[in-house]
Amino acid sequence: MEYATILYSKPIEHVAKISMNRPRYRNAQSRKMTEELLDAFERAEKDDEVRVIILAGEGPCFSAGHDLGSPDRKEEEENYPTPPRGGAAWRMKREEDIYFDPCMKWRDLPKPTIAQVHGYCIMGGIMLAGCCDIIIAADDALFGEHSVAMNAGSVQWLPLVWDIGARMTKELLFTAGYMDAGTAWRLGLVNRVVPRERLEEETLNLARAIALHDPFYLKLAKKLVNGHLDLMGQRQGLEQCFHLQHLAKAHNAEVGPLIEQEGKSVKEYVREMETKFGSGSWRITS
Repeated sequence: MEYATILYSKPIEHVAKISMNRPRYRNAQSRKMTEELLDAFERAEKDDEVRVIILAGEGPCFSAGHDLGSPDRKEEEENYPTPPRGGAAWRMKREEDIYFDPCMKWRDLPKPTIAQVHGYCIMGGIMLAGCCDIIIAADDALFGEHSVAMNAGSVQWLPLVWDIGARMTKELLFTAGYMDAGTAWRLGLVNRVVPRERLEEETLNLARAIALHDPFYLKLAKKLVNGHLDLMGQRQGLEQCFHLQHLAKAHNAEVGPLIEQEGKSVKEYVREMETKFGSGSWRITS
């Protein structure tokens, strides 16, 4: 498969690197990108030479989340139109196929995965990074969850409760703010924080260290930890997250988002937040 929105490489022995490659749109996730990510992860999974997989983003940031309005998005909407009287059931199935099922597949992939995060990691960006077993963040990384501000309540796949705890997840959701890399490390969302200029080097060093081990035992170790998360209810919690997000969308379809009722756009809302709280909106810091 030739890729239009991602890059696939093997930078060192036993390691595959998948890079989101839409820097003009801050690596916003289009349907095309999701399809290509699925193919690339499956390609790395089936390659017996690959023991570790890195997920990264080209350009100024890891990912600004879902593609909400680029020219590519508009073209995709024309190619995947809503069927007549498709309703919430169709929309739910569509997003289950595009987002929830792929995230669960990547979360359960039998090979260790590392997210290499720099710059903004927002909403769908957290979703993708959260699928990975390990997150290495540059010191300029900012993690943002704006779903409440955008009248969704949550994205399609949100493991933050297990990563940073219930109270900090609530603050991040309620404020629609950003969490800096140092705080993300202190709370357990990321494994390491490194200088931006050393991010790739440090990620490859970690991948190289992991790749020294037998793939079968790496698979068992991952299955062990994920099994504990399942016993703690993570899988059921992620399913609830997905379902509640669609309840929010159904509500919006009936009454319209609150910010639109107030005559504002999402961009205007973000500007208002930044005026009140400074650049980057509300900031959760160490």
